[in-house]
Amino acid sequence: MVTKPMTRPSAPMEDSEERAVSTFDRDRMKAAAAEAAVAWVQDDMVVGLGSGSTASLAIGLLGERVAQGLRMVGIPTSVNTERQARGAGLTLSTLAEHDRLDLTIDGADEVELGTLNLLKGGGGALLHEKVVASASHSLIIVVDETKLVRRLGVRRRLPVEVVPFGWHQTAKQLKELGAAHIRLREGKGRPFLTEGGHFILDCEFGAIECPTELAVQLDRTIGVVEHGLFVGLTSRVVVGESSGTSVLRRRRNA
Repeated sequence: MVTKPMTRPSAPMEDSEERAVSTFDRDRMKAAAAEAAVAWVQDDMVVGLGSGSTASLAIGLLGERVAQGLRMVGIPTSVNTERQARGAGLTLSTLAEHDRLDLTIDGADEVELGTLNLLKGGGGALLHEKVVASASHSLIIVVDETKLVRRLGVRRRLPVEVVPFGWHQTAKQLKELGAAHIRLREGKGRPFLTEGGHFILDCEFGAIECPTELAVQLDRTIGVVEHGLFVGLTSRVVVGESSGTSVLRRRRNA
């Protein structure tokens, strides 16, 4: 029997709507957070390289440090990340050669305050990102302050990566788990394909009261390859703020 995960109805206004921040200010905050995050990278580290705009900033900064003498090896999470990292002059490798990473630097679509659980997958690389994050001793997330929420799902739909065959049936099961609305992600007029050849269903669960429970239920759903709930993986979050940066660490009992 499928049990429905606990969710909250509509969240408070300050939690469900992002504070108005200009693109310039947001980019400035992300850049400051990325600079603070790459400071943790030391010589001879193996570093996971996330995907997306924030991770791209970190890659550029790591390239500058490598040009100044930093020795490191990067493990990219997507083709685009690999291209950017090579262009920045980084030495790259694979998980087959390095099965344990010192740390990974990545971004997130939402960060839950306290637990530091994440909602990720807006760029479509969630499967590779989770594999690399799970192989890392430390996962450092870089965001601007608008990505902090009390509950995951209040601002973003949850991406769920599914097998193309029978995806309508998988979507039906996701509705039984509590997804009010499900949208097949598209790109260039056709279904978006991940690098693994899968579809992504963007699912509106609303405020997710128990991400751990929902993650377990999604993991058990036939047809689901992976999902954008990153539970218990984050070591610290570097937040770019209007007044500088701050570092959040997961509460011990979260």
